[in-house]
Amino acid sequence: MPKPPVPRWRRRMLGLLGVVVVLAVLGGASAYFSPWPGTLAIRWMAAGSADSVSSTLDELAPSGITTVSDVQYREGDPDALLDVYYPAATPMGLPTLIWAHGGSWIYGDKTDYSGYYESLAGEGFTVISLDYSLGPDAMYPTVLSQLNDAYRYITDNAATLHVDSGQLFLGGDSAGAQISSQISAMVTDPSYAAQVGVKPSISPDQLRGVVLDCGVYDMNEFLAREGKFGWTADRESVWAYTGTKDFESSVAVQQMSTLNFVTAKFPPTFITGGNVDVLTAGQSKPFADKLTRLGVDVDALFYPDDYQPELDHEYQFDLDTPDGQVAFDRTAAFLDEHSQ
Repeated sequence: MPKPPVPRWRRRMLGLLGVVVVLAVLGGASAYFSPWPGTLAIRWMAAGSADSVSSTLDELAPSGITTVSDVQYREGDPDALLDVYYPAATPMGLPTLIWAHGGSWIYGDKTDYSGYYESLAGEGFTVISLDYSLGPDAMYPTVLSQLNDAYRYITDNAATLHVDSGQLFLGGDSAGAQISSQISAMVTDPSYAAQVGVKPSISPDQLRGVVLDCGVYDMNEFLAREGKFGWTADRESVWAYTGTKDFESSVAVQQMSTLNFVTAKFPPTFITGGNVDVLTAGQSKPFADKLTRLGVDVDALFYPDDYQPELDHEYQFDLDTPDGQVAFDRTAAFLDEHSQ
């Protein structure tokens, strides 16, 4: 009789424990003075983590979707590539979701969960998945400049990419949700954009909404969750992305806390997180509450703490489960509602 599968939350905890062990082994002066040992350990632990879900998503993806891969959106930048998904039969530009992948700001790829983007395209949208430079190869705010250039490229080439440049949505999962939320705040608040030092290439009128899955929006809360030995993989990744371990004095860490910069002009938002995802209670729910208090149109999908089956980080990509399908349907409905 086959053994029952190990719950995803337990696999994640074992993975994080493995990171701690690897960091301890690497240890020493190199791990103290450079984020590279920790980054490599985290990347090693994360390698292949999306493969199983991506394989299932590929099987569930609809036919009739055109994919255009590895389009360079920034001249001379080998990391600045995008993939485009749209219904093959469409003769025109469609409402477009531009996605930033997750990976703790230090790993991940635009092709992760590509079947999910195909499925959304099957609902009548163009979906564009972006690659960007990962820390510590490049540090904050490089990714913001890259994605800003990506949006400019997309609107400049809207006809070729089957994009309706007047109906753009930004989205992302995990760290990608943080990035997309931050850029959305910059687009809708010129003073915040000036503080970050990146002039948005799209206007508030073009940005019709934001899709945020299992993200990070309050860096102080995120970094306060210390592990047994006073340092966590989360802190390691933020060090790699920002270039500093002095988080309290870091301008980058301050600016990354979108929770502190959103205004009533923030775009309509779909936001979700699993009930056992450690980011839901401290990140997604407070962010949704803040937006709601500001009067922003929010569609929040959360579950009771005792909900079964337990829904962990990135549950929304599990389209072979009822709850993953609910999240997908709500996302598609949100995009449709806020399109003209």
